[in-house]
Amino acid sequence: MITMIVGEVANFAAYAFAPAILVTPLGALSIIVSAVLAHIILKEKLHIFGILGCVLCVVGSTTIVLHAPKERDIESVKEVWSLATEPAFLLYAALVVSATLVLIFHFVPYYGPTHIMVYIGVCSLMGSLSVMSCKALGIALKLTFSGMNQLIYPQTWAFALVVITCVITQMNYLNKALDTFNTAVVSPIYYVMFTSLTILASVIMFKDWDRQNPSQIVTEMCGFVTILSGTFLLHKTKDLGDSSSSVISLSPSFSSRNSKHSSENGCMAEEIPLRCQDSFP
Repeated sequence: MITMIVGEVANFAAYAFAPAILVTPLGALSIIVSAVLAHIILKEKLHIFGILGCVLCVVGSTTIVLHAPKERDIESVKEVWSLATEPAFLLYAALVVSATLVLIFHFVPYYGPTHIMVYIGVCSLMGSLSVMSCKALGIALKLTFSGMNQLIYPQTWAFALVVITCVITQMNYLNKALDTFNTAVVSPIYYVMFTSLTILASVIMFKDWDRQNPSQIVTEMCGFVTILSGTFLLHKTKDLGDSSSSVISLSPSFSSRNSKHSSENGCMAEEIPLRCQDSFP
């Protein structure tokens, strides 16, 4: 629990110093650390596909880090508020809120327990807004600690209210998804949707791609796809070692039973001619 709290605080602080288009995809590194620690501490077998997935995540993360845009210089939370109230992002936020309300009140009661995309859709949509609000709140706190008090502005508290609302909704439906469906299925789908929508929201609000050329943008997308491939491979094949070992452990017993049956059948086959010979003088 302590390490989880420390990790979330560090993740929150990262949004104040780096673009969301860089911080969010790097969340896949936690999967690598979990896999390595499980191999060392819990003695879980890390098979060849797991190693390949880790390598893909590292390569994709390195590609994004090398070609990520620089952080925008912001001197007041009012600047972030002006970015959040531009028509493009207001349209995006309105679409996200509308889609979330439709999912919650129309689709969740009927299709939530049977369709995985309903719960994950709510989590991902609200997650993209929560990241943007977290970044704005992180910038306000960073400026406050540096001597420029931003807590006197109502915009700071508005962003804090949005963070609380979005995070509560996001965690609620994420827990429902994890309770209803297999974690190995929920985690990669949620990572893909959440990261994709967060990158889209960051591009619209902070205009990250306006300071980059097309080759850098394409390279970042290739790195993101590489991370997705590694994440998918890790989650889809994480039980492969256990299943293969169980198959191997079953094979000797099966072969022994098979040989036992064959030996019994051989004895019977040998006994039948003998009895037949005894029957004839």
